[in-house]
Amino acid sequence: MITATDLEVRAGVRTLLSAPGSLLRVQPGDRVGLVGRNGAGKTTTMRILAGEGEPYAGTVTRSTSVGYLPQDPREGNLDQLAKDRVLSARGLDEILAKMEKLQVQMAEHADEAARDKAIRKYGNLEDRFSSLGGYAAESEAARICNSLGLEDRILNQPLRTLSGGQRRRVELARILFSASDGSGGKSGTTLLLDEPTNHLDADSINWLRGFLQNHDGGLIVISHDVELLDSVVNKVWFLDAVRGEADIYNMDWKKYLDARSTDEARRRRERANAEKKVSALKTQADKLGAKATKAAAAKNMLRRAERMMNELDAERVADKVARIKFPSPASCGRTPLMASGLSKSYGSLEVFTGVDLAIDKGSRVVILGLNGAGKTTLLRMLAGMEQPDTGQIEPGFGLKRGYFAQEHDTLDDKLSVWDNIRFASPDAAEQELRSLLGAFMFTGPQLEQPAGTLSGGEKTRLALAGLVSSAANVLLLDEPTNNLDPVSREQVLDALRTYEGAVVLVTHDPGAAEALNPERIIMLPDGSEDHWSEEYLELIQLA
Repeated sequence: MITATDLEVRAGVRTLLSAPGSLLRVQPGDRVGLVGRNGAGKTTTMRILAGEGEPYAGTVTRSTSVGYLPQDPREGNLDQLAKDRVLSARGLDEILAKMEKLQVQMAEHADEAARDKAIRKYGNLEDRFSSLGGYAAESEAARICNSLGLEDRILNQPLRTLSGGQRRRVELARILFSASDGSGGKSGTTLLLDEPTNHLDADSINWLRGFLQNHDGGLIVISHDVELLDSVVNKVWFLDAVRGEADIYNMDWKKYLDARSTDEARRRRERANAEKKVSALKTQADKLGAKATKAAAAKNMLRRAERMMNELDAERVADKVARIKFPSPASCGRTPLMASGLSKSYGSLEVFTGVDLAIDKGSRVVILGLNGAGKTTLLRMLAGMEQPDTGQIEPGFGLKRGYFAQEHDTLDDKLSVWDNIRFASPDAAEQELRSLLGAFMFTGPQLEQPAGTLSGGEKTRLALAGLVSSAANVLLLDEPTNNLDPVSREQVLDALRTYEGAVVLVTHDPGAAEALNPERIIMLPDGSEDHWSEEYLELIQLA
């Protein structure tokens, strides 16, 4: 279904992956977990396998259709209805639109010949529509959307009126619809899914697990959801960021974890034994080298010691971890940020109205609400990125905002890592910024890498580095733990726990809310306030 031959993947001058031969191959029934630390090349490799990028070397052959969900989907026509976007996976949206036009023509044409021509065209389109599943396919699309938490009212809205989380669900529904014929037959589609559980509630994640378990086409999934990997994958590709190679494990997730642990223990034992032998050889070589007649033998011993070390499998070193710590916030007044009477509508669709809030110095607030309630929109207003229809934002004395966008809107994909951090902190000293980027694991050639080629986790780290450099006293955080591996996520949560400034948080991650230890919540769409309690953790998971 997909075969990569002699694949080499690079980001700038960095080699992310070298996979000789046809090491990377997806066949019917393969459900592959593509894993590795942030920055190992998972997202870049996935894009290449999907045909959205070109490898540095090698070829990729696809013998079936591909359904690709990137981390940050970019929809084309935002005026398109969500329902039509899903149906477009099989071209049904265009057929239905043409059929509707012909229905009007058949009703309006007084000329019999013109009406007969329209009827023939309509019949041909209807036959084509039926061959693609017809009205049963529409029902199947609606069922998938409903299972992903997309209500009927949402499906009849233009994409531009939907939240980022809703649009991502629409894209996931579109891709799953392309792989499902609704009849239980075998699927010819290979699914390539990059963090498919982002923005999904618990019920939708459970449904997705079942769908993927029953998918008999190929599947490659990148996910930090360990439960998803455990229940779905039967094969693992581990991208080793240290060696720039892929290790293939033809087994499920639990067996993979055991096998990798055993493999690493073996490598450590072999290296320890080899180092003992090399040490002994070098000691003996030093003794022989003191005698002119034994110099040749000493050199042979040293060469033998070097060969022994070179022949060892590379030992996997501990993953580097970003050192994330927010600095002391800039001084400010008692209430650095206020808002009153905020409302937002898209056409006749009212998102929220009459929202008032005051963000006091050092306060911690979580914005809650179901998908589509306007959480991201409100955060963008507070950040000055979007204007309300009514009401106003009132900056207090000394306000210095730091905004983290869930879709990394604060980064310029065309600029390099270095240019992005320089833009975020134009007054900072160069060495200060280089040290900061180093703490966030960006060094050497990576500084010249375009931000658009970074993985989701790397973009998150770069955006967080910009926040750290800003010395903000009010942080506006929209899903800051998305796309992060477990270790990096813990670093972000630790930084939240110790930050002394004010934080306004939007999240689907209950752990992020617990780490923040919030004082109160703002509930959308009505804007009501309440004191924080652990009962709201369940709502965070459901939202």
